[in-house]
Amino acid sequence: MAGPGRGWGPSATLCVAVTALSAVLLAAGLTQPHDLSRRRPLELKIDQALLLVHNELINENLTVSWLSDYCFQCLYQDLVSVPMSTTSRKPSIVAVAVDSQHPITLQLNGTRSGRELPRIHYHFGEFGNYSLVVKSFDSSTKMSFCDIIINESPVNSHLPILYAFLIYMGILSILTVGHIFVIINPIRNWFYKKLHPGDTDRLINSELGSPTRADSTSSDVPATAWTISQRRLRSLDTFRGLSLIIMVFVNYGGGKYWFFRHQSWNGLTLADLVFPWFVFIMGTSISLSLNSMLRRGCSKWKVLGKALWRSFLLFLIGVIIVNPNYCLGPLSWGNLRIPGVLQRLGFTYLVVAVLELLFAKAVAENDTLQETPYFALRDILLYWPQWVFILTLEAIWLGLTFLLIVPGCPKGYLGPGGAGDFGKYPNCTGGAAGYIDHLLLGERHIYQHPSSNVLYQTTVAYDPEGILGTINSIFMAFLGLQAGKIFLFYKDQHKQMMSRFFIWSVVMGIISAILTKCSKDEGFIPANKNLWSISYVTTLSCFAFMLLLLIYYLVDVKRWWSGAPFFYPGMNSILVYVGHEVFENYFPFKWKMKDNQSHGEHLAQNLVATSIWVIISYLLYRKRIFWKI
Repeated sequence: MAGPGRGWGPSATLCVAVTALSAVLLAAGLTQPHDLSRRRPLELKIDQALLLVHNELINENLTVSWLSDYCFQCLYQDLVSVPMSTTSRKPSIVAVAVDSQHPITLQLNGTRSGRELPRIHYHFGEFGNYSLVVKSFDSSTKMSFCDIIINESPVNSHLPILYAFLIYMGILSILTVGHIFVIINPIRNWFYKKLHPGDTDRLINSELGSPTRADSTSSDVPATAWTISQRRLRSLDTFRGLSLIIMVFVNYGGGKYWFFRHQSWNGLTLADLVFPWFVFIMGTSISLSLNSMLRRGCSKWKVLGKALWRSFLLFLIGVIIVNPNYCLGPLSWGNLRIPGVLQRLGFTYLVVAVLELLFAKAVAENDTLQETPYFALRDILLYWPQWVFILTLEAIWLGLTFLLIVPGCPKGYLGPGGAGDFGKYPNCTGGAAGYIDHLLLGERHIYQHPSSNVLYQTTVAYDPEGILGTINSIFMAFLGLQAGKIFLFYKDQHKQMMSRFFIWSVVMGIISAILTKCSKDEGFIPANKNLWSISYVTTLSCFAFMLLLLIYYLVDVKRWWSGAPFFYPGMNSILVYVGHEVFENYFPFKWKMKDNQSHGEHLAQNLVATSIWVIISYLLYRKRIFWKI
């Protein structure tokens, strides 16, 4: 599976067939109820449980409030009010839906002064049926007693993930066995004869014998294709494709699991990892591609023109084609979202490409500076002006974030606003970052539904791809640029490259540990995707360097892994990203569900849609169709 020059069409056919079969199995298997004896109450939504509050307090109304463990320094939110009971034999009962994603604390408040009502900390299970019984010890005391009773056990909402994992592991096993069979000459020749009968007859008639690797490339593939593919680092496309496929999966909904969606504010989920990784590998590609063009004799002005054009196209596609504000009605200037994923990619690409052009020199194939005293740090010291520029940008980010005066908000505010910080700053979502976007872009031109609006009950528009955060995305791409310089300066020196990736990962991890104090919310600068905080960048770059080290070792050093299936979408990243956004609501990427409050059905639909894009990218790769901007 190394490239178009390798003749393993039989394995390719097997890959596509098995992947298509997996889509059918996912659609059929995960959408079935896991317990046919269980019926979800009709009023419950996904990630909810049913709570029956029994008020046995005589002549006293009861109010129940709730607070999620994941809501940092939040106010309690009203859940339900239960009227008083007139007799101990007949308690007042009210049913209410409660959140089952995270553990919550229930605060009980009565109307009688002096009565002590306890707080209850509990993690409800999805679609479970519970009773909260509140009563007095006796009529002569103000002490009360409460207990939670499980009337009906919750469902195991994580079972669909296990089923999906087993299906994909089965697919991997079939592909592995199939590949082993295909590389056996008699079986391989039989497959080749069935798939290419004309070519096989021609080979037999010309007495060339069984097709070799060179023969099996087919006449429509240039003879130089294999040589070119060999020089290309497959690990980079594999890294890019892995980030992209996870991005597609979480954008499609991630099965509606909270850990496959963006974090409400501080902290990380799987969905928060992939965009920075994509930015990181873009920086790596900039270093390698610009060096290649300069070595071929391209002028810097010509390269600059290409960078400007590519950035403009990315920005234009993001604004016009991939724009979430379509949900506000027909797209017009009045509701046009200006920031966005592709817009940030375009601007980040332009800044980093120009920065590299200003100071870069082509690194020759046989470049050796081992006699120089700074050989071990040449990939850094030779480009010290770039570091001065990046550190200046970070100083600007820190200054604006912590020193800019935001009306109605404390200086240096990094919180979500809304119910956060005990409700003191409800309209301060994002602090300086949100204020700058509102001031320069206007409220109607930024994202209207930030991830903080559910848990923190925020009402202010906030854009996670806003202006201030773009500074740190430039820093993320610049760290990727450093990875590219390592590839250039230490070519074919595998231990040197991997040791440097490891050192960079450790350094970034130490910086992150200091900034965050190894906590989710208590650090100097918490890791926050909405803000694209500096600790978020250092944390994700720590992971990125380590992941790149691992993929490079497996794919390019040991060649134990071809990079499939992630390699193929990595070769057509723009097409897959734009395509999955444009066709998101069309069959076969989406269909009407029997039960849209089922994790299993959502997971099946999202995995099938993601798998289809993998198949599409593979077929495009086989046809040598690549959409480059």
